[in-house]
Amino acid sequence: QVQLVESGGGLVQPGGSLRVSCAVSGSIYSIRTMGWYRQAPGKQRDLVAALTRDGSTNYDDSVKGRFTISTDNAKNWVYLEMNSLKPEDTGVYYCNVQGRRTTWAPLSDYWGQGTQVTVSS
Repeated sequence: QVQLVESGGGLVQPGGSLRVSCAVSGSIYSIRTMGWYRQAPGKQRDLVAALTRDGSTNYDDSVKGRFTISTDNAKNWVYLEMNSLKPEDTGVYYCNVQGRRTTWAPLSDYWGQGTQVTVSS
């Protein structure tokens, strides 16, 4: 059973910083990507940042230069460091891991329950 648990959300003023964390537990044979998605009220869930198996990163244009995704060496944690936050960054942030539980298992997406980030004065 793979489990993802986010933490670190909260209320922050515009221009402030926040780091959200995701604890990854359970057995995953092979991880393809680890990432963070954001869902604003009334909108779809969109990719914010992703880290691939080869170490390359991918950011949505709206967060480039402000957000940084990282993991620990064991890939038990995924972090999203958010700086210069704007009101439009408000939303529920979901952790995502895409991988296979075994060599023959299909590629699957695993999700956390989300953590709320609100940027407001």
